[in-house]
Amino acid sequence: MLRHAIALSACLSLAPLAALASPRIDALLDAVGMERMLDLMRAEGLVYGDELAADFLGGPGGTSWDAAVSAVYDTDRMRETLKTGFTDSFDEDMLSPLEAFYGSETGVEIVALEIAAREAFLDRDLEDATKAQIPELQASNPEAFDQVTAFIEINDLVDQNVVGALNSNYAFYVGLMEGGGFPSDLSESDILADVWGQEGEIRQNTTEWLYAFLLTAYLPLEADRMEAYLDLSRSEAGQAFTRALFAGFDEMFIEVSRGLGMAASRFMASEEL
Repeated sequence: MLRHAIALSACLSLAPLAALASPRIDALLDAVGMERMLDLMRAEGLVYGDELAADFLGGPGGTSWDAAVSAVYDTDRMRETLKTGFTDSFDEDMLSPLEAFYGSETGVEIVALEIAAREAFLDRDLEDATKAQIPELQASNPEAFDQVTAFIEINDLVDQNVVGALNSNYAFYVGLMEGGGFPSDLSESDILADVWGQEGEIRQNTTEWLYAFLLTAYLPLEADRMEAYLDLSRSEAGQAFTRALFAGFDEMFIEVSRGLGMAASRFMASEEL
């Protein structure tokens, strides 16, 4: 679940709660490109569904499996779950500086660059090639690399994404267990041990992905504009915004992951029959 947990995470009906979000929060999430980002996460999820089929079903899942994965990655439900988690974690008193930044020319450019990088990374070959070029990019663009490092550290992106990925993986196993996809004698402690056993690999992959993605996004950005973004990230409002985004994405990916686990367990059971 790492790919979906990064970025810049229980199946409940949350639409009535999400309606409590204010128009200003809706407008801010629009300004940071959330609608397009969710579309891209759905596209990534459909590809991930093919990988899950290979791992758990022994090959292509077919049209029924594709439909099940598509239903899990329902962008309307994803949006409402994320919005609810964000709203519950965010103080609207922090909105003004965020609205000013993301409404500025610098903010608009940054959002466009982030979305373009995410779109580009739908091409796995390009993503892998960028990861391989990280040392070269560091050597040729030391100032930009240092700014990306500062951005990662200020926003605690490695730890936050690792926690989100672990939570998502646990939710996937819970879905498998609830759907009967795991042996009945498998305990919760067994699942936790397996999830935590992935922490080191997830941390390494997360760090590599973040540098590749953020360098792709921010290398075209002028240094002074990146510094303005770093200043926002350091501010009280910027920190509150980041925390709320992670809270929203965590809830969303937990729901998605549990749904994928339950779907996989159903198809595993049908194959056994």
